[in-house]
Amino acid sequence: MKTVVVGGGSWGTAFARLLADRGHDVTLACRDPEQARAIAEEQRNPRYLPNVSLHGIPGTTIEEAPLEAAELAVLAVPSRAFGGVVRSLRGRCPVLSLTKGLDPESGNRLSTLVRGRPVAVLSGPNMAEEVADGLPSAAVIASEDAGLGRELQEAINSLIFRVYVNSDLVGVELCAAAKNVIGLAAGGVDGLGLGDNAKAALITRGLVEMARLGEACGGRPETFSGLAGMGDLVVTCWSRHGRNRHAGELIARGASPERAAAEIGQVVEGLTTAPVLRDLSHRLGIELPITEGVCRILGGDDLSDLVGSLMGRRPTAE
Repeated sequence: MKTVVVGGGSWGTAFARLLADRGHDVTLACRDPEQARAIAEEQRNPRYLPNVSLHGIPGTTIEEAPLEAAELAVLAVPSRAFGGVVRSLRGRCPVLSLTKGLDPESGNRLSTLVRGRPVAVLSGPNMAEEVADGLPSAAVIASEDAGLGRELQEAINSLIFRVYVNSDLVGVELCAAAKNVIGLAAGGVDGLGLGDNAKAALITRGLVEMARLGEACGGRPETFSGLAGMGDLVVTCWSRHGRNRHAGELIARGASPERAAAEIGQVVEGLTTAPVLRDLSHRLGIELPITEGVCRILGGDDLSDLVGSLMGRRPTAE
């Protein structure tokens, strides 16, 4: 399959390598011309995952990428850039989105921004560093086009990257967005040294929030106990590679959100998604107390006060 992976971050780099190892014809397209030049010349990405060989994977800019001839465009760009990148795509090939977030301008799911071509979403517990190292992983592909989902499953599935299909596009996308916000809160627990009991409780109640949101938007409950839901939430909140968890930890220790993102040096999607998710919950009339709390911290409130307010909420049935 002739594929263009758009986005030269860690996940785009790792996924390009994954596709090439499956025998596909892959081009890695970057928004930054200097990064594209470096990839083309050095056959690696010096900015992200520099130890991963990109031999046989040409690097280029989005403008020069062979999109007209591509059979698949894979988008691994930040949520804030997704809409602009989609509008700039040439050709009519299907889109596979790897981006985990919501459109910050409209609050809509990112797949709804793809017009005039089939779209699918890949999500799950997929830390780019581990995928790039060839460690076993699993993911789910969601699409309203069942044929596209099965085609991509067959094209991507391997002994080290197991792929499932799911027709619940709404649920999978909302899981992918919401888990990053819970990841920020989990990092806050780590930063304050509140212990494993507190972190496990937060993750569990975070999954309840995710399912509540998904149900209100038409997602299926079982999606939230699957790879895109519980699977991705667990790795996001526990992994040493988790950017959102790391950012939450840094903020709990006194860094501003801006400083935390700068220290990590990569996109921290939860920082963008949290207020979008909160506004969506207000429109839907549902409660997302952890998300509300994260937004308060990002707005300057004290994290210790948030812990007290969450623990002091009126006890209810589970």
